[in-house]
Amino acid sequence: MNKDIYISQGDINILDAMSLIDKGGYGILYIVDEADRLIGSVSDGDVRRWIIQSNDLSANIKKIMNPQPKYIFEKEQEKEDYIKSKYAINSLPILDCDRKIVDIIFFNKDINIKTQKEKRGSLNVPVVIMAGGKGTRLYPYTKILPKPLIPIGDTPIIERIMEKFVEAGVNKFYLTVNYKKNMIRSYFNEFEHPYTIVYVEEDIPLGTGGSIKLIKDKFEVPIIVTNCDTLIRADYEKLYQYHLQTGNVITMVSALKNVMIPYGVLKTKENGELVSIDEKPKLSYFINTGMYVINPETIDMIPEGELFHMTHLVEKVKNSGGKIGVYPVSEDSFLDMGELHEMRRMEEKLNILSENQL
Repeated sequence: MNKDIYISQGDINILDAMSLIDKGGYGILYIVDEADRLIGSVSDGDVRRWIIQSNDLSANIKKIMNPQPKYIFEKEQEKEDYIKSKYAINSLPILDCDRKIVDIIFFNKDINIKTQKEKRGSLNVPVVIMAGGKGTRLYPYTKILPKPLIPIGDTPIIERIMEKFVEAGVNKFYLTVNYKKNMIRSYFNEFEHPYTIVYVEEDIPLGTGGSIKLIKDKFEVPIIVTNCDTLIRADYEKLYQYHLQTGNVITMVSALKNVMIPYGVLKTKENGELVSIDEKPKLSYFINTGMYVINPETIDMIPEGELFHMTHLVEKVKNSGGKIGVYPVSEDSFLDMGELHEMRRMEEKLNILSENQL
């Protein structure tokens, strides 16, 4: 293990920390001083709470750093099991006598795939997956297959999305279908799966929100709504609890998006005089991922038989005084296969090789 990718000095900002945490893949970054001595830690949860509170990505990481991270010295490694059980931590740095990190123990890194799948969460709530679109951006793939069945590796994207929810404890899905809907039904009828599927059929395209109105079941708890072509790598139980605790009517999952301008950007005065040149600046935004947690009463606000998108519902709730919240995730937590080049990125992030890469 290359421990250095989990370590940074404290002169970075929140945006840089998010990138480093993504790169490490374990949701943690350890902060050291100029002499490389451990002074703190930052988790992905720390970053999320800061963004929700202030949305300041330029703030120094020390503002959110935990100044008392758990650790052990090299001669105390027999304590690691005790510390893990007492503090419920997933990682533990090992320090030398100068408080420099010589190694990091990750307690869950050796869990195999089978064990992970068997360890399910407790999020037993309805999930609606919008699977009715034609996927025109993925043509010519979607001339043959409906977008939800386009494979990422050897597994259709919609099945990968559902597996992620199943790990969190979900066992019932509502699939809104239209384009090539019989192919989707046939696929899931070919094998047994540990969840129930209710198909919600559109006769005409109703948008990402309009098809929810076709669901006959009445929901008593908030539901999760998501697209069939995006995989959000986040803790869904934490997302759902955030929605409940904040009193949101709708919670939108947003992802950081960094966009680099491939030119020098000129800053000028009012008279056209050049002030400075910013070479290839990087702009950062939080974008809508297409995943929502919505309270059941919002469904009554969706018109029947009309094209109506989830963003229309958000605007309608907001205009009526309802609270709309945003739950941020990192850039690499949002995997979108809406375009061909993004499919390759998704395969890369999931460590999948497609046939033409073998």
